Amino acid sequence: MAHELDWRPPAGTVAPVETLDDRAREYILHAKAANTVNAYQSDWADFTRWCAAYTLPPLPADAKTVARYLTDLASRAKVSTLQRRLSAINGAHEAKGFPRFSVRDEPLKSVWAGIRRVHGVAQQGKAPAVTADIQAMVAKIPDSLGGLRDRALLLLGFAGAFRRSELVGLRYEDVQFTGDGLTIWVRHSKTDQEGRGRKVGIPYGSHRPTCPVRSVQAWLAASGIAEGPLFRSVNRHGQLQSAALSDKAVALIVKRWAAAAGLDASQYAGHSLRAGLATSAAQAGVPERVIMAQTGHKSTDMVRKYIRAGSLFRENAAAEVGL
Repeated sequence: MAHELDWRPPAGTVAPVETLDDRAREYILHAKAANTVNAYQSDWADFTRWCAAYTLPPLPADAKTVARYLTDLASRAKVSTLQRRLSAINGAHEAKGFPRFSVRDEPLKSVWAGIRRVHGVAQQGKAPAVTADIQAMVAKIPDSLGGLRDRALLLLGFAGAFRRSELVGLRYEDVQFTGDGLTIWVRHSKTDQEGRGRKVGIPYGSHRPTCPVRSVQAWLAASGIAEGPLFRSVNRHGQLQSAALSDKAVALIVKRWAAAAGLDASQYAGHSLRAGLATSAAQAGVPERVIMAQTGHKSTDMVRKYIRAGSLFRENAAAEVGL
């Protein structure tokens, strides 16, 4: 089936300008990941509801309206949420040809600075599932079809430092077994919206129960998957489904086995696997560039947060002064 964006006017004719506008809007939607688009739509809906409650126009809004909205929101939302809401408001205005709102200009400048000072900007992320956590979680998983899937997902997600969207996007065709382990082809990622793709190597583990390569082999053998989505739903009767898992399912799986291992499930989610590999590697003294090669981070800023967390006690001045 041809994609809407592949449409062409009949030979010898010119496409109506309105049609080009519609196609341009389609391309704008495809410029961002689906999750980002959904979040922005939700954020914009919240702003329009707020404006309706105060009988203020949302489009175009003025800077004072946006400043008031952020002020109201600051008492019940994180600074990072406010930042995303502002991005959504700017995106809606840009799409209609209206100017953006900048936190470098008044009245937003002073309001934004005050919000950041009062409420802080530190992000409280989920806990990293470090090696010991993964071992404890995997030890609780049974050898049922669903259990084999969960074990493979946890171990592969951890060893590959994959985002949950990357995990659920994997297909059988993206997995290649070699003498050294697994080669995984990641088609799309948060930092690769154009789909250039990248290869990730997954080596054999030192211990069979926690080996990511053997766990994927066991899952494929039990499920009989030979094409299509790698990680799929298993119904309550233990029957394999054709659809891929959702990214939310990854978070639920992590939480389920964190709780089974005696961990506080509220502190763990899908990102815990990715953060856990980076943190565990830092604890083991793995160089920054090697960690970044596995995680696919383009910037050193984020990966250095994991390295600092992993090195808190490995490189600690207080440990060397003889207390």
